[in-house]
Amino acid sequence: MELLSLAAFLGAAVLLTLMPGPDNLFVLAQSIAKGKNAGISTSLGLCTGLLFHITAATVGLSALVYQSGLAFALVKYAGAAYLLYLAYKSFREKSSAIHLSSDNSLGSKALYKRGVIMNLLNPKVSLFFLALFPQFINYSLGNVPGQMLVYGLIFLLQALVIFSLISVFAGSVGAFLQKSPSVSKRINQVQGSLFALIAFNIAFSQK
Repeated sequence: MELLSLAAFLGAAVLLTLMPGPDNLFVLAQSIAKGKNAGISTSLGLCTGLLFHITAATVGLSALVYQSGLAFALVKYAGAAYLLYLAYKSFREKSSAIHLSSDNSLGSKALYKRGVIMNLLNPKVSLFFLALFPQFINYSLGNVPGQMLVYGLIFLLQALVIFSLISVFAGSVGAFLQKSPSVSKRINQVQGSLFALIAFNIAFSQK
């Protein structure tokens, strides 16, 4: 694989990861509401979910999902329903002020699992890789699955770095907002609204 191709892919991956989307909005919401550690735990979960999508794209499972309208619909509606459930839980907590700390009520393991589930239930991620990887594959070198796997791991690593930076930034914003009790009480509402926005984005997405 040529160094120039790897550098071009990394640049494209960074730009695409920085664009507002379900994953970074999810990290943003968790970090503002629960602090940077919560955001980083969620980021680890999301990136673990990326491993599944990278593998699916590499072995061709993504193509099968794309061809099956029923499979695509079932996965995306399950993902939307899960996010709406999280939005509901956030709105239920709107009456109490949040308290950001490393020992918040939702532990790191639960947040990690939440990130994994959220990513697995978004079929657009696999289809995104299915569309992105071929643009950088050098077919003359052969071993196309191996090249796709390398690109997938590069995407995963840069996504983890960017999500972690978002977590630190958003966690600082959340800590600042917590100083105002009136604003603090509304952070869960903001989080719930973001979850609902992501849910509708996934539910109404097309292949």
